Amino acid sequence: MGKKRTSQKNKALLQNASTSLNGESRGLKQILPFLGPAFIAAVAYIDPGNYATNISAGSAYGYKLLWVILASNLMAVLIQMMSAKLGIATGRNLPEISRERFSRKASIFLWVQAELVIMATDLAEFIGAALGLYLLFDISMIASALIAAVGSFAILELQRRGVRPLEAIITGMIFIVVIAFGIQVFFAEPEAAPILKGLFTPKFEGVDSILLSAGMLGATVMPHAIYLHSGLTSKRIVGKNEKERKKIFKFEIIDVIIAMVIAGGINASMLIVAAALFNKEGMHVEDLEVAFNQFDSLLGPTAAILFGVGLLSAGLSSSSVGTMTGDIVMQGYINKRIPIYLRRFITMTPPLVIILLGVNPSKALVMSQVILSFGIAFALIPLIIFTSNKKLMGSLVNRKMTTAVAWLIALLIICLNIFLLYQTLFG
Repeated sequence: MGKKRTSQKNKALLQNASTSLNGESRGLKQILPFLGPAFIAAVAYIDPGNYATNISAGSAYGYKLLWVILASNLMAVLIQMMSAKLGIATGRNLPEISRERFSRKASIFLWVQAELVIMATDLAEFIGAALGLYLLFDISMIASALIAAVGSFAILELQRRGVRPLEAIITGMIFIVVIAFGIQVFFAEPEAAPILKGLFTPKFEGVDSILLSAGMLGATVMPHAIYLHSGLTSKRIVGKNEKERKKIFKFEIIDVIIAMVIAGGINASMLIVAAALFNKEGMHVEDLEVAFNQFDSLLGPTAAILFGVGLLSAGLSSSSVGTMTGDIVMQGYINKRIPIYLRRFITMTPPLVIILLGVNPSKALVMSQVILSFGIAFALIPLIIFTSNKKLMGSLVNRKMTTAVAWLIALLIICLNIFLLYQTLFG
């Protein structure tokens, strides 16, 4: 019965998409069937690692690093568009195309590093969800971790019920985070002039601000979102010809822009709240538990609860998305699959061990971002190469300007991540 309902829902989605592509529907009804993939990928841009870096940046430097969030988000828009376009144009995901075009040894290497990156991602996301429960309900981190595990399994179950229910729950959880930080910004009463100056005046304040900016960028442009988006668009709605594929991509551009604007707004809100509250009081807050307690002290329990709810929602939704990405990566690079629940169990074991050992959750979040910086080049460089290939992409091939900008972004991200790694390990 469940599989039948799933099939019917997917069939309805395809019928609505066909109506849109044929020009039989207009306005929001025309766009609606194509909205969803970017929202799932956008969860990677608001995971608990972003909480740690954005709050640290706002408390240490006020509004001065807001421009980093704006720049990161603009980069993310281009990167996610290229990833989505690759899936639409080829009907395959990034790891599948890599397996076809690279040697078996290279594919195995890419698979191993991608799995490590996803584990690091899952570490941040799972610990974030557990920390949210711990802060909200004052229960032990171990108990919180076990409850978070049950919650992430429940979200994964939605995959078995079709793409639309999963997209709906993930989108709903994103909007919980939007509401939480929207209310917090209202409570914090930030000043408009410093916000505008911080958004549009690029500047650093010493080496530490560069290091923190690299961490903010690393927490925003994440490799698993690149793998995931190409997988989400490759089989969801398949264009029958070049004309249909171009139309699908136009609709997906709208999906990406809406999702990235929301994700960027959330990240900016985190930094703005920290600047308006903590920096104003002369506090540099790097620990999320300290941030929770300070919200309670400065704004009252409602603000603290909103922070905890947002952290829990971001952690649960992003941990499930990480598991989906792992499935795409394994299938793509080595053409193998394991049951998704077994994968979820394997990937949540390291964070459970860290929690059992009593490691500080916020420090574990920061270290996970360092590990993530290893993987960005292995996802981004093949993406640019493939989307610039006319034979592979057809009419959706990158324009020369797009390719040039993409290479500049890749160079910038890789250089910043090398700097971040060097400073973390030897600085």
